[in-house]
Amino acid sequence: MAEFTHGDATIAYDLEGPDDGVPVLLIAPGGMRSANAIWNHMPFNPRTELSDTYRLIGMDQRNAGRSHAPVTPDDGWDTMRDDQLALLDHLGVEQCHVLGMCIGGPYIAALLRAAPDRFRSAVMLQPVGIEPDGSNRQAFYEMFDAWVDMKTETHGDVDRSTWDSFRSNMWDGDFVLSATTDDMAAIDTPLLVAMGNDLYHPQSTSRTIADVAPDVTFVETWKEGDALAAFPDQVRTFLAAH
Repeated sequence: MAEFTHGDATIAYDLEGPDDGVPVLLIAPGGMRSANAIWNHMPFNPRTELSDTYRLIGMDQRNAGRSHAPVTPDDGWDTMRDDQLALLDHLGVEQCHVLGMCIGGPYIAALLRAAPDRFRSAVMLQPVGIEPDGSNRQAFYEMFDAWVDMKTETHGDVDRSTWDSFRSNMWDGDFVLSATTDDMAAIDTPLLVAMGNDLYHPQSTSRTIADVAPDVTFVETWKEGDALAAFPDQVRTFLAAH
């Protein structure tokens, strides 16, 4: 494990794979608990599937895993995006691929909007998103509040209004939360989107990204059986093409 400081935040990260491999920024699943170790419990684990070829940069998001930072009412998607770009700057990585699952979807959308020239391609695995009728938004509020309850020992001085503002910044949006459909339509970075199919990762979000973004490889089935066995090669083929 290594770490660096970005403003008041201390961000932990792991480097895996050959030093001369093409870098891939990994953004782990887990909602607000997004930490690199969570990949080890996923059906597709880039830490085992890609580390023979690629230089993997796996980070713990602020206040997840081994990373820590103050909490402010202005925290939101852009806060984490800036941490992610700062890590690439810290490592001297001018251009890389990015691969994320779950909450990694909105994080990737924010990165591609802010710094498209830094990313050769992006892999979004079951991105989180809000259903068009908003029917799953409450589940994200409850997920956030459960995370806040876990943070009372380390952030007991943060008042409820600050947490509520942070929650609003993260989860009051629509679609993929950090980008509108028009934003996604303007992103020409090659994308591989592996579809989600549950409350937090609705099919509608994955399908809409695939419909509006100009350069998408869309994989509907990938998490079980023969499809899962074939999926690592699909990811490797996609990355190698870009």
